[in-house]
Amino acid sequence: MIVWLNGTHGAGKTTTSALVQRLIPGSRVFDAEKVGEALMDITPGLPTTDNFQHWPPWRPLVVETARHVLDYTGGTLVMPMTVLVEEYWREISTGLAHHAIPVRHFVLHADQDTLRGRIAGDTVLGPDSPFRLKYLDHYAEAARTWLHDEAEVVDTTHLTPTQVAARIAEAVKG
Repeated sequence: MIVWLNGTHGAGKTTTSALVQRLIPGSRVFDAEKVGEALMDITPGLPTTDNFQHWPPWRPLVVETARHVLDYTGGTLVMPMTVLVEEYWREISTGLAHHAIPVRHFVLHADQDTLRGRIAGDTVLGPDSPFRLKYLDHYAEAARTWLHDEAEVVDTTHLTPTQVAARIAEAVKG
């Protein structure tokens, strides 16, 4: 099974994924961003884009990587990855379904002020990362039009990462 943690930057996906992994026996964290990083390392480079998700190979490579890892290890993959383009989510979820891989899709949500505050205080990418900030409007639009209808929404605005992870793990186990 896959536990997909979606949501925009600052929602808590990376932190929560590590905590969820500890709560679900036999689970592993697989960050699909690493697939994008592999594509970014190709030389000469692939066509210029502002987001590796726009490269057509990324989506099927995520599906195939997840499938092969699950075939090898069994268990559960916890995947923290923002996907805000509905067509891309459909391609990934359909690909996983084609291989009979169940997916529990969670969106970690927070209000815009909370997200901006978290991004401002980010110690990994640095405060006020332009990359992270530019996706806030994309997230709001996706949430309004399709994303929240496609997932189990967990509002992280007033919850600690430990509380968020516990809710997700309980939902998956229950």
